Amino acid sequence: MPGHFEPLPGGGAAVALDDVEISIIRSLAVQLLELIGPGPAEDASDDPLAELFAEGPSEPPADPVLRRLFPDAYTDPEGASGAKGADEQKAHSAEFRRYTENDLRASKRDNALTVVRSLDALASEAAGEGGAVLKLSPQESQAWLRALNDLRLAIGSRLEITDEDDTDLLYRLPDDDPRKPMVMAYLWLGGLQETLVTTLMP
Repeated sequence: MPGHFEPLPGGGAAVALDDVEISIIRSLAVQLLELIGPGPAEDASDDPLAELFAEGPSEPPADPVLRRLFPDAYTDPEGASGAKGADEQKAHSAEFRRYTENDLRASKRDNALTVVRSLDALASEAAGEGGAVLKLSPQESQAWLRALNDLRLAIGSRLEITDEDDTDLLYRLPDDDPRKPMVMAYLWLGGLQETLVTTLMP
């Protein structure tokens, strides 16, 4: 079990984590929460209808990591549709973003919070033990899977990874490269994500 998820009887997944691994994942999840920001309900009225119909932003985020986490819904990378088509796609993307980004942010926030809370519970159980086995319910496992994906997207954006060739280059970075710790985290989270996907497959 060390280093990879395994299935639990009746559903869910488990993984053995040491104190350092717990600290790293928790720190990354907290940074992701800070990046995503608070939800509209935390700084708006208590009216549930107002919250339901609250509009989100229409422009893409300025931060490249947030642009990766919340991409435009309509894109034309090849420019095949011309200037008029590009303007229409931008308008459609703005409209889609306005009515979906708040919910998407809330979902990503909930997933990251699930990671933080489950690790906090694990750390309190394993105080002085040097590590413990994290056991996740099926619902928690799905939240972890989505959060791990978001963490890898965020780190990959900071590392400017755009395709598989970029990933291959990461393995050949010298040890004194300042990106090395982030690369190691990216690859390690990828391994966790892969074993969790396999564990949850029917």
